[in-house]
Amino acid sequence: MPRVKVEPEADVAEEDSHTVQDMVKVVFTPSGRRGSFPVNTPLLHAARVLGVDIDSVCGGRGLCGRCQIVCAEGSFTKHQIESHSSHLSPVCATEIKYGERKTPLANGRRLSCHTLLLDDVVIDVPPESQVHRQIVRKEAEYRDIELDPATRLYYVQVEEPDMHVPKGDLQRLVETLEQDWQLPNLGCDSRLLKTLQPALTEGKRGISVAVHKNQQIIALWPGFRDRAYGVAVDVGSTTIAAHLCDLGSGEVLASASLMNPQIRFGEDLMSRVSYVMMHPEGAEEMTHVIREALNQLFVQVAEKIDARVEDILEITLVANPVMHHILLGISPVELGGAPFALTTDAAVEVPASDMGLTINEGGRLYVLPCIAGHVGADTAGVILAEEPQNQDSMTLLVDVGTNAEIVLGNRHRLLACSSPTGPAFEGAQISCGQRAATGAIERVRIDPQTLQPRFKVIGSDLWSDEDGFAQAIQDHGVTGICGSGIIEVVAEMYLAGIVTVDGIVDGDLSSRTDRVIQNDRTWSYVLHSPENDEASIVVTQNDIRQIQLAKAALYAGVKLLMDHIGTATVDRIRLAGAFGSHINVQHAMVLGLIPDAVLEQVSSAGNAAGTGARIALLNSQSRDRIENLVKNIEKIETAMEPKFQDYFVDAMAFPNKTDAFPNLFSVVVRPEPKVVAENSGTGRKRRRR
Repeated sequence: MPRVKVEPEADVAEEDSHTVQDMVKVVFTPSGRRGSFPVNTPLLHAARVLGVDIDSVCGGRGLCGRCQIVCAEGSFTKHQIESHSSHLSPVCATEIKYGERKTPLANGRRLSCHTLLLDDVVIDVPPESQVHRQIVRKEAEYRDIELDPATRLYYVQVEEPDMHVPKGDLQRLVETLEQDWQLPNLGCDSRLLKTLQPALTEGKRGISVAVHKNQQIIALWPGFRDRAYGVAVDVGSTTIAAHLCDLGSGEVLASASLMNPQIRFGEDLMSRVSYVMMHPEGAEEMTHVIREALNQLFVQVAEKIDARVEDILEITLVANPVMHHILLGISPVELGGAPFALTTDAAVEVPASDMGLTINEGGRLYVLPCIAGHVGADTAGVILAEEPQNQDSMTLLVDVGTNAEIVLGNRHRLLACSSPTGPAFEGAQISCGQRAATGAIERVRIDPQTLQPRFKVIGSDLWSDEDGFAQAIQDHGVTGICGSGIIEVVAEMYLAGIVTVDGIVDGDLSSRTDRVIQNDRTWSYVLHSPENDEASIVVTQNDIRQIQLAKAALYAGVKLLMDHIGTATVDRIRLAGAFGSHINVQHAMVLGLIPDAVLEQVSSAGNAAGTGARIALLNSQSRDRIENLVKNIEKIETAMEPKFQDYFVDAMAFPNKTDAFPNLFSVVVRPEPKVVAENSGTGRKRRRR
């Protein structure tokens, strides 16, 4: 090995038998690591001695191209170095061959594994050449991910068998990995033994291996391989989403989603638990269908990049507790009643094949830890993505779904609970409700003077009163109203005076507009009347009740956490989940879905649970962080709280019966107070002010 003299700043032991004249200086930026090395030392070796964060998969053979560097040109007084590209060895045949085989090296770029030190230099390591580089996800631009996956690829050239040195090829492989990559005491999945020697023969003793957590060889291929894939999965009660990631670059290569097939057993979580209670064999069936759905998703994302599911080496997964148990083959019955006991709240890491998941035979499944009986691994994912424990401000995280998970706190204390909101926010239990798909109304505005609506549908950028709207939607029409649409139309109906603070449709307005119509003994609002034979889109009194029940349950849960933590206000609100990504935060506050706050401090967190799964996939240290953090989160069981019912009743009003919402009504005009009393005999309503 070349000898080295390391500057004191590098904090690496000195190894020097050369004279000063034999040594040249090198400084790596942006790390600032520096040292002195013998002439003709490979740059990659110098970087490793100094602990510089520089990537390589091929073991310095010039195959992967990940160790690219740039030589800085000029005089660097701080370092007392004159740096020039001529102070490095000329471009060699290996670098030229790499450019012919892959992509030619950009101007000034060199492969550090085949570049030798000739004189003093300053070397810049670009972000894409760093092992622990920051990866910014397109789906979560507010969040950086430091790349440090649990599964990595390594390429080695294993020495030929020797009759005079009796040793198995597995032992030769393990020893080579320790020598070339400093990976001591590696284990190997026993099923790989049958493929090891054929792979060595096919690869002419060159072999690529996947090592999990620096401990276990889980896959191998003949020859050089530099792409390893993992999938981050969010299993929701309604939708399952999967994101295929390159474990080497952190890039999200493909995404896919599908409806959770368990819906046929029940729309919400408790109905599925009830199904298992009444049909014990149903638990096994639900486990089978969810695993099959995951396998379908793996095929879909792999096919999008012309890969195979066998190329997927790792899965990280988040889910609510019921989905978590069913996926793992555990009966969810105990979660159906107090004390809502989890079989395990710890993170689960197992071979994916043990769960019937058809990725690479040696692939691993990591499921994030749960927090409480109804606060699951999906909430752990949200916390991992949003990091409220690092905030000074009082932060409220709400993951809105059929069961809303709520987290409140800051760096001093975190509390969590869940509230049974039901599926109304996702369009279910609404008369014209539907999933968020093409043709669904997603945005609504109502003129408070004329009471006439205008709206947008998924699949068109035009409002319904704009020219060209009819042509834009002629292929799909207006098919229903999705969750974000129902939030906006009910909020707009309240702001326009169509609905009272108690959630009653004012039938007296039928004299002003034909949009308010009688429906048996109650009143409804016509949002859309098509000119063709399509059915009208109508918001009924019962639709409004369903929204009231859902938002009151959520708000009551938030109030309980505020009581327990001792605060009357929150500084920052983040709405997570697919639904939270699309709702208008002002309309959500008008309804009283969330507590009063400065509107600029209320925002969408996107699919934060899925982002948390991606973080766990791409950064192995984050797994330890979240596993330790959830142990200290205080869990509040809303069903056992005596104040829950009082808060729930107050929260049935728009936005709330007792809370004033000063921040909201500083920017939104509060409707005039109105009380509508029902006359059950005629269905007419009598109004008094």
